[in-house]
Amino acid sequence: MRSALGQVPIFAEFSRKNLDALAAFVRSLRYPRGSIIFHRGDPGTSLYLIATGEVKLSITEDGGKSVTLALLGPGAFFGEMSLLDGEPRSADATARVDCRLGVLGRDQFLPFLAAHPPATTSLLAILTRRLRRTTDQVHDAFFLNIPARLAKVLLQFSETQSQSPDGVLSVPKLTQEELAEMVGGTRESVNKCLKEYARQGIVCCHRGMVAVLKPGELEKHIF
Repeated sequence: MRSALGQVPIFAEFSRKNLDALAAFVRSLRYPRGSIIFHRGDPGTSLYLIATGEVKLSITEDGGKSVTLALLGPGAFFGEMSLLDGEPRSADATARVDCRLGVLGRDQFLPFLAAHPPATTSLLAILTRRLRRTTDQVHDAFFLNIPARLAKVLLQFSETQSQSPDGVLSVPKLTQEELAEMVGGTRESVNKCLKEYARQGIVCCHRGMVAVLKPGELEKHIF
């Protein structure tokens, strides 16, 4: 688990000795694909570190409609808000694929932060970026239509992938249901937008994968 800790931004600059000390407090747990890690409203007593796999953070209303807040991969962490303020969980966390997670309890994590100011500074920077992302999501929900929100999500995900020599960007495999949850639309509306972008030659959809053929043209649909 020490190697997994080294991938987490707030611990990236720590010495091997400090990582070993922290790793002693981390429990390793496995979650199969589709399993619930925690529900919104559950007590928040642990920070989760993703060693392998992907985790989806979402909010689901009583009627069943769900909004995806983030998809996180190896090296990311989640659950820090409840860990810091002691309030219930603010979202659901689900294993998108089989996951191996490190779990660090509040009783160990808070004293560790107090003894390592650089980790606290890094944590604040990451929390600020996440707050900015949430602000962007609220802005998009009110001021952008579904085609624009979909274009923005596709470009954001393609930024994390390598670009081919001909300028094509690949988007990680996401179902249309997942894309709909991320843009606040329906599966049907997302399917319609993808078909229209494909008709214009901006994207290509094949076997559940989306390739952005013309990033510059797709970006024009955001504004």
